[in-house]
Amino acid sequence: MFRILTAGLILAGSATAAFAADPAAGAKIFKSQCSICHSPVAGKNGVGPSLFGVVGRQAGSEPGFHYSADHKKLGITWDQASLDKYLTNPRAMVHDTTMSYPGLKNEAERADLIAYLATLH
Repeated sequence: MFRILTAGLILAGSATAAFAADPAAGAKIFKSQCSICHSPVAGKNGVGPSLFGVVGRQAGSEPGFHYSADHKKLGITWDQASLDKYLTNPRAMVHDTTMSYPGLKNEAERADLIAYLATLH
């Protein structure tokens, strides 16, 4: 068991991999904390950009959404590690973000949410 967990940590490259991420639990978190502003539907922007296909997408690139200057300048592609960092404290990563969300402090819940976001493709 230890070897399997260690391999998972190495492959994922993030502390969140220590948890068995549950996309179904992440869907519930999305619905309760994210869906007010974000849609899981392709091309359906709201107050925030659509999160369909966010995993693997260049930051600040959702068509039709107006991003803050700092967000456009991030120069990253959203992956597990960058989403984990952003969702922990969005303002620490994007100082001028218009997103008022304070962050998701629970590491297991972040892993679940990111696992759900990865299913949106």
